[in-house]
Amino acid sequence: MIKEVGRLNLDDYKILDTEVEKIFRNIEKGKDALAEKQITDLGNTANYFVREELGKRLAQYSGNGEMDAICGRLLDHFIYGVRATALFYFYYKHQDHPEIIIKTVEKTFESVPWESETICFELWKKAPAVMQEYMPTWAESDNEKKRAISMHGMENIASRHPQYVLSFVSNLLDDESEEVQKKVCHILTQVGRQKPLQCYNSIRRWLIEGDEKRIRILWQAMKKLANIYAQRSRRDKTNEFMNVTQKTIAEWRNDPDPKVATMGAKLSGIIAKKKKRENQNQKAANSENNYYSRQI
Repeated sequence: MIKEVGRLNLDDYKILDTEVEKIFRNIEKGKDALAEKQITDLGNTANYFVREELGKRLAQYSGNGEMDAICGRLLDHFIYGVRATALFYFYYKHQDHPEIIIKTVEKTFESVPWESETICFELWKKAPAVMQEYMPTWAESDNEKKRAISMHGMENIASRHPQYVLSFVSNLLDDESEEVQKKVCHILTQVGRQKPLQCYNSIRRWLIEGDEKRIRILWQAMKKLANIYAQRSRRDKTNEFMNVTQKTIAEWRNDPDPKVATMGAKLSGIIAKKKKRENQNQKAANSENNYYSRQI
């Protein structure tokens, strides 16, 4: 029996391979209903990895049977895991045709949200040009979930195309949807970590032009970046990020625009408070170590 949670092991893969071979044989014999039931039974699982591996293996089918039709129907199945399996089938089958994958995800971003987001994230890495072609239209949708997912994974191109990402996000800055706002904040945080100068320059301009609602969104992003800067660990923090962030906050504190100056002062306060707390913790740890050293 395949495990219900966690990553799969060799025994699980063997079981899957055996079951998929049975599915292929039934499709070749024209027993589509039986094959569909077998896929449904296997896909009816809470284990994400089973759904993905099953979809990946089904995508290897090279016969003349009705696999596309079967998985097309399963995209609308009432069981979540079955829908997800069908989505992974189309994802792995059309690796060389990302536009087909995008059109499939357009049907599933609400009914299979987790896997749809995973696929979008991968497409921003593997096929950024195609995503740049389709996602601006998604960002204009009346559906807030579609607008939000249009940005999911965009951080994958932030280091190479920061201005594209910032321009894209600028069109969603004043979006009323909380879900979209969270995505905007996340993307700005990731761009700030990779290309801080371009990011901070854009945020300053948006601050000056924006209202209170926009300021709150930008504050969330900048607060995250200030906390990252103030962390003792240097993991994933480049010298460019550290230097530009320090200089930017210092400059913003004395900015002629009151909104920028206010944010600069608040960011400076976050950093000072966090460093003070970490210094206190370090002193306490040193004191404890000295105490035990004396006891020894």
